[in-house]
Amino acid sequence: MDELDRKLLELFPGRVVRKDLIGRLKGHLNVPAYVLEYLLGKYCSSGDDDVIEEGLRMAQWAIQENYVEPTDAELVKAQLRVKGSWRVIDKIKVRLYPEEDAYWAELVNLQVGHAHIDEAVVNRHPRLLAGGVWAVAEMEYRSDLIHRGMVRPFVIRELRPIQVTAQSLDEIKERRAQFSRDEWIAVLLRSLGFDERAFTHRQKLLLLLRLIPMAEANYNLVELGPRGTGKSYAYREISPYAILVSGGETTVPNLFYSMAGRGRIGLVGLWDTVAFDEVAGLKSLAHPRSIQIMKDYMESGSFARGREEISASASMAFLGNINVDVEVAVRTSHLFTPFPEAMQDMAFFDRFHAYLPGWEIPKIHPSFFGTNFGLVVDYLAEFLHHLRTYTMSTAIDASFFLSDSLNKRDEKAVRKTVSGFIKLLHPNGEFTTEDVREYLELSLELRRRVKEQLKKMGGMEYWDTAFAYTERGTGSSRYVGVPEQAAGMLVSPDPLPPGTTYTVGWDSEAGRLALFRIEVGVLPSGGGYSVTGSLGKAMREAVRTAYDYARLNLGKLGVDKRLEDYQLHIQVVNLMQAKEGSQTAAAHLVAILSALLSKPVTPATVILGEITIQGVALPVTPLAEAIQVARENGGRRVLVPISSAAELSSVPSQVLAGLDLAFYSDAKDCVLKALGS
Repeated sequence: MDELDRKLLELFPGRVVRKDLIGRLKGHLNVPAYVLEYLLGKYCSSGDDDVIEEGLRMAQWAIQENYVEPTDAELVKAQLRVKGSWRVIDKIKVRLYPEEDAYWAELVNLQVGHAHIDEAVVNRHPRLLAGGVWAVAEMEYRSDLIHRGMVRPFVIRELRPIQVTAQSLDEIKERRAQFSRDEWIAVLLRSLGFDERAFTHRQKLLLLLRLIPMAEANYNLVELGPRGTGKSYAYREISPYAILVSGGETTVPNLFYSMAGRGRIGLVGLWDTVAFDEVAGLKSLAHPRSIQIMKDYMESGSFARGREEISASASMAFLGNINVDVEVAVRTSHLFTPFPEAMQDMAFFDRFHAYLPGWEIPKIHPSFFGTNFGLVVDYLAEFLHHLRTYTMSTAIDASFFLSDSLNKRDEKAVRKTVSGFIKLLHPNGEFTTEDVREYLELSLELRRRVKEQLKKMGGMEYWDTAFAYTERGTGSSRYVGVPEQAAGMLVSPDPLPPGTTYTVGWDSEAGRLALFRIEVGVLPSGGGYSVTGSLGKAMREAVRTAYDYARLNLGKLGVDKRLEDYQLHIQVVNLMQAKEGSQTAAAHLVAILSALLSKPVTPATVILGEITIQGVALPVTPLAEAIQVARENGGRRVLVPISSAAELSSVPSQVLAGLDLAFYSDAKDCVLKALGS
């Protein structure tokens, strides 16, 4: 034991357990951790090795006697028939059969589909109707119970859901003060079974972000990342208040409200958190009516069924796998691609309060699991459940205020995430300005990640992602970015070899703008040119136009050379995997002249626009989006045809801020300004 273990045992007697015991008890059993820790907390909450070993034997005995293995179902049913009564640990679900006006219970592992259960028991535990609960059930076998000519002898006399009795939040509040913030972070991670020393500080906060949907009402989280990072673990294993739904296994009535029979509220009214595993399989929700109900609920916490407006507080977590390199995805598409195509709805995605970058969580390795003590997870679950009763969303106002770039939905998202972190890490209400600053910056990043994807999908509608906050008193402001955007910068800030330019072209097949790098090499022989790279018809025409203009006008451009004396090798690099790139002739011309003169283009320059064989500069469409693509990929100087000047008013000032925007009147002017002479 270390000092933190001793402190936990002293301050939370009977509420902590050594986490490595779970593996010894679980073995091959397919049961949630909170079921096993219910027993471990009962028998093994001690620092004495002898007590732990004895308690472990008793817990194993309880599992052996009462837990129903699916392979032993018939044997348990036979014993129940002989003895007349038996106590079982099983997952129990209940369904209402309207045609019989009766409830029937299903014991999943015991493989009993029609067990008698009193309506009063169902009313006391309504989650039996919404996915089921793990419970200790007192069973009876009565051969005299005949229903519609069939003997249905199994009776659930009583059941106790496996979770600790609700505790006062004051207990946690009082004892939290005995821990530093870093110690409390370690306590929470150890309670999840992790060794906190295996993670960086940022990774620790991202792991704890998975708990915020359980601690913050009506919170919408999305986590997409590689397989094997434990995305679903928290929602499946640690809380009897959360339910993990496989992608294709739910419907709108099951999720919100069923009109069948007497009518009953769905999962959102019975659970604190509804998590959807493998979002790629959400086919049952991927149609306009379902998405609209989802949007309404995620925005307001209510939904309409029939003539009634129904409110609920369940948070939603959407989990899925990204199967492409994130850096490539940032350049070429967006980070919501794992969702079904029918769910690629910008208004739906805009309801997410935070996007957890799952690619930053390492794949779970056995060395990540600790042998220290942590809170019993059902006690932790009760703590999270109680946190939902209040909010800390105004905590940022004492020291900071948010920039105008955040709209109301952005601000709500950031406030809810900050509130979640403060409640998790400072349930006693004691925190510093620097604590809030850290949570605020992370919350801004998590929300901005959502907006950055919407900007890629919707263009200028979501142009303003310059999220910032200002400190009261000093007036100093700080902008908050997203790490993967900076890592994906494509325009080099350094001087480039002669013959290299950047441009933005229109991919008509994909209906989007994309960034290209053009590289031209010159050999003193042969004449003509060759082109490599995946070029569409429009870009090949742009190359031909640029070459013909240069061939006819080298003298007018002050170049004492003949193009026929050189062989040009032109390569187009599709930095964003575009299939086409029209409106790029000006950049090809500059690249050719840069190569001939051995003079590089001004660093970080992006050249926009099409020219004609006569050197006329044509306007760029759409101008605002083209400048935005150049800027967000690292462009700091943008050349624009003067014919597009009238469209400059459509470009938000924040997009232009910090950019050196230079207008050129014709092809010659473009070359002179690009090469700086």
